[in-house]
Amino acid sequence: MRTRRHLVGLMAACVLAPLPHGPVFAQNASVQELGEVGPLGDVTLGPADAKVTIIEYASLTCSHCAAFHKDTYPELKKRYIDTGKVRFILREFPLDPLATAGFMLARCGGADKYYPITDLLFDQQRAWAFSDKPLEALQGMVRQAGFSQEKFESCLKDQRLYDAVNAVKQRAAEKFKVNSTPTFFINGQRHPGNLTIQQIEKVITPMLGS
Repeated sequence: MRTRRHLVGLMAACVLAPLPHGPVFAQNASVQELGEVGPLGDVTLGPADAKVTIIEYASLTCSHCAAFHKDTYPELKKRYIDTGKVRFILREFPLDPLATAGFMLARCGGADKYYPITDLLFDQQRAWAFSDKPLEALQGMVRQAGFSQEKFESCLKDQRLYDAVNAVKQRAAEKFKVNSTPTFFINGQRHPGNLTIQQIEKVITPMLGS
C-alpha cells in the first residue's frame, strides 16, 4: 500500500504517474451512480435541485484543466452556477503525486476553502506544478489560504485522506471509464476534454428548457 512517505518521495523526485494507455470510452453514465458520493463527499456549487448537474473529473497538474478553469469556468459560474441553473461538482482525478497533494490540501482547508484553493492552484499552476522545487512552491501557495507549516505537513501525512482522494479517482476510472482530464459528465452525458462555454451551452440549453 502506498503511504504518505511514498507520496512525498515521488514529489521530491518529480516522478509522474500517468494513467496506463488504453482505449477511449465515449460512453455516458448513470445519473444515479454518478450521484453516489465518495468517502470525502462532494463539495458542490449551485442548488441541489438545479436542472443541470455538471461533474468535472480533473487533475490539478493538468494544463487542459487549468485552461478550462481560466477560460471557461468563470463564465459558466457567472451565467449558470450563480444564477441557480447549474449545479457544479469538481472531483479529484490526480494524474501524479503533486496533484494528489494539492487535492489533499484543498480538502484539509475545509469545504468553504475547497474551491478557493483549487482555483488558486489552477490559476498559478505553472508556479508550483512545474517548479524545480514543487513541494516548497506548493507550500507557498497554500500559505495564502492560512496553512501553517505544521498544518501543511500534517495534511500530507494523513494516510486516510490520501487513500480517500485516490478512491475517488479509482472509482471514476473503473466505474465511469475516465482515463483523461478533464472529463465532464453533464446530466450523465460524458464529454472529455477542455470545453468552451459555447460547447457547454450547446449541451445544457435543451436541458434547461425555456
